[in-house]
Amino acid sequence: MNQHSIIIYLLVGILVTNLIRVLPMTLIHGPIRNRFVRSFLYYVPYVTLAVMTFPDMVLATPTPLPGIIALLVGIIAAWFRFGLFPVAVICCVIAFMMM
Repeated sequence: MNQHSIIIYLLVGILVTNLIRVLPMTLIHGPIRNRFVRSFLYYVPYVTLAVMTFPDMVLATPTPLPGIIALLVGIIAAWFRFGLFPVAVICCVIAFMMM
């Protein structure tokens, strides 16, 4: 890869990143009143975090089974309103005990 193509890739990345951040600010002037769009924007960070974390939870162990069981136990613990730290500890303990 030569120096010219690296600079082009960097400029395209900068352009796309700035468009994603600047375009909504220029197109949306007032508060968002649409209920669907507001709920969609509310859940985007949670979905992004889940998409990044769930595969790593399953693939962090030598075999996928302990990760899957730890994930399911963590979902059940979160369902019963345990906090983030206790759920993480429970998942780690379950995965460690099953290895």
